[in-house]
Amino acid sequence: MPSNSATFVAGLTAAALTTVGFLAFHASANAPAGPAEPLRSGAPAKAASAHRDKERSAALPDDSGVGERVVYALSGDRVWLVGSNDEVKRTFKVAPGSVDPLPGSYDVSSRSGAVTGTDGTPIEHVVRFTTVDGVTIGFSAALDGSLPEADPTVKTGGIRETVADGNAMWDFATIGQRIIVIR
Repeated sequence: MPSNSATFVAGLTAAALTTVGFLAFHASANAPAGPAEPLRSGAPAKAASAHRDKERSAALPDDSGVGERVVYALSGDRVWLVGSNDEVKRTFKVAPGSVDPLPGSYDVSSRSGAVTGTDGTPIEHVVRFTTVDGVTIGFSAALDGSLPEADPTVKTGGIRETVADGNAMWDFATIGQRIIVIR
C-alpha cells in the first residue's frame, strides 16, 4: 500500500504544480510589460498631459496588440476600433477624465445605455473596463455632445467621446471585448 500512497501523492503534486505553472503563465501574459507608473489620481487632465505627444498621430501604434480590440492611447487621447484582421475600423479623439487607467489589457466588464455622469451630465453608451482607486474607468458620450476638460477637484474616470463615436464604440465594444491601454 505505501507505493500506491506515494504514487497518489506524486500525482497530486504534479497536478498542483501544473496548475500553478498554468496560472503563473496566464497572469504573466496579461501583465503590463513594465513597472506601473503613478496614476494622476485627481490631477487635471491638461496639466498631466503636458508631456503628451505634440503630433497625436491617427496611425495605429505598433505596440497596440493584435486581433480585434479597442486601443486607447493615453499620450494622444485617441481611440482605435480594430477589427480581427488588424484593420482600423474607426479612430477618434477623446477627452479623458482626471484619473487614467494603467497601460495594459482589460476586458469590457459592464455597459449602460444611459446614465448621469459624475459631473451631472446625462451620458449614453457607457462602456466600462476597469476601476482605479475606487474610480470606474470607461468610455461614454454626453448627450449634449460636450467633451469637457476634466475638473481637477473631482476624481472622474469617464473618457468622453462624441455622440457618433459613442455609437460606434457601443456597437463594437460588447461585454468581454478587449481594451488595450497604451502610453
